[in-house]
Amino acid sequence: MLGKSPSQITPQTDLFRPLLSSFIDFDNSLLKLAAKLDWKSLESSFEGFYSKTGTPSKPVRLMAGLLMLKQMFNYSDETLVEVWKQNPYYQYFTGELYFNWELPCDPSDLVHFRNRIGQQGVETILAMSVSLFTVHIDKASIVNVDTTVQEKNITFPTDTKLAIKIINK
Repeated sequence: MLGKSPSQITPQTDLFRPLLSSFIDFDNSLLKLAAKLDWKSLESSFEGFYSKTGTPSKPVRLMAGLLMLKQMFNYSDETLVEVWKQNPYYQYFTGELYFNWELPCDPSDLVHFRNRIGQQGVETILAMSVSLFTVHIDKASIVNVDTTVQEKNITFPTDTKLAIKIINK
């Protein structure tokens, strides 16, 4: 069953838990990205991957946000959940209202989520992120590609190669 994300609009305050919106800087680039993403459409597109009965799952915004953070900052699943626990910006990006001192999920839950949504779900997330920057992509007339790490079919002379050539001649 699909779990629901808590609403970040006018939440009820809790005396013992600090609201994330009370101490984070909204000029942070991650928070600006979170505001631009259409989380509701992402949730509705993933509804088909969940059954109608059973225990509620983790919210789609949490799991999809964790996958995005994993790719943006090149974390492993284990490292990601540990860093998420310490970073209020990551927590707000994934839909949390209050600062949370516990892990968002077990690292293996990310594997299960990736398997659940499959290639189609990952492509949906990619298409959503690419759609944010289509204005900038369309205006670009020149595309620079860095191929320094791309494999090339070039051999470099070494001392042993030169020695073998001399011996053969």
